Amino acid sequence: MPKKIEVEFIENFLVVWNPADGSELYKMGFYGKPLGIPKPKIPEFNVPLILDLMEGLYLAEKGIITVYEGPKKKKVSLKKLRQWAKRLYEEFDGKYAVYRDLRDNGLVVTPGIKFGCDFAVYKHGPGIEHSPYMVSVKRAKSEVTATDIVKAGRLATTVRKRFIIAVPDLEKEKIRYLIFKWFKA
Repeated sequence: MPKKIEVEFIENFLVVWNPADGSELYKMGFYGKPLGIPKPKIPEFNVPLILDLMEGLYLAEKGIITVYEGPKKKKVSLKKLRQWAKRLYEEFDGKYAVYRDLRDNGLVVTPGIKFGCDFAVYKHGPGIEHSPYMVSVKRAKSEVTATDIVKAGRLATTVRKRFIIAVPDLEKEKIRYLIFKWFKA
């Protein structure tokens, strides 16, 4: 098995200091953001890579990275990484279940904050295509009004994306995806 990539936990982010390792992670599935390069044109870069905690937990669970903290490089457990992520993300368990499901199915998942949703999802990756999907994660008991659907639909249409509501059932470990298709009457 190839060596695990070392990643340092700093202030709610994970940093891959070695640019070669960061480039390798980025090439594996567009993980992270190269520091100071908003949209890398090539997958090789000579700067550290910044991962968010959701990506980091996923990569740690897959055995791809090892997370450490502090000057003594104390190894961080998956449990601790999950605890940090739960503090940082609202409704973390449901969002992470959706993130993991999408990634496990070969899709590229990035934060969707600029689209007003939880995730922007790509078939091939940023820089190769525009994300075709915007995904919002909702609990089964969440109330979603008609106005919410219309707002999301208008935004999705404006940015040329399909709007998807993901509804995770954590007990059954299943996720339902509700995909909306808009058309002009």
